[in-house]
Amino acid sequence: MSTKSKVALSQENQPSRRNFFIGASVAVGAVAVASQTPAGKAVIQEMGGATKTQNGEQKISAHMRKYYETTKI
Repeated sequence: MSTKSKVALSQENQPSRRNFFIGASVAVGAVAVASQTPAGKAVIQEMGGATKTQNGEQKISAHMRKYYETTKI
């Protein structure tokens, strides 16, 4: 075995909070950049318009209507 002890080796393999937050930051940055591309803007436009009618009123999808019916007492 090398000069490192078994404890030191096991500590190296454990995930750290710092690495988690670095990874999360990279993911958020990638999403932010992707949302500014023409394809990302088209997806956002499509998602935003999915719940509006042509005259700007809210519309409820069948899935949302079913959910609201199940929550009634």
